[in-house]
Amino acid sequence: MLEMKAECEHCQTALAAGAEALICSFECTFCAACAASMNHVCPNCSGELLTRPRRAVKGLGPVRSGPPLAR
Repeated sequence: MLEMKAECEHCQTALAAGAEALICSFECTFCAACAASMNHVCPNCSGELLTRPRRAVKGLGPVRSGPPLAR
């Protein structure tokens, strides 16, 4: 499951779960202003920074582990 980090790794600005943030494929997390100043390139891995998906807080049940559900 995606880790929703609570602050920008560059400027340490707090990032609420629903706040706009950008991440790379290794889940490095940056605020929009820092990501723009870095041309949307992660300074740690040189990967592309993309908008972090928002997670609905309401109605989130327990996380299921194990094999995929049959359809």
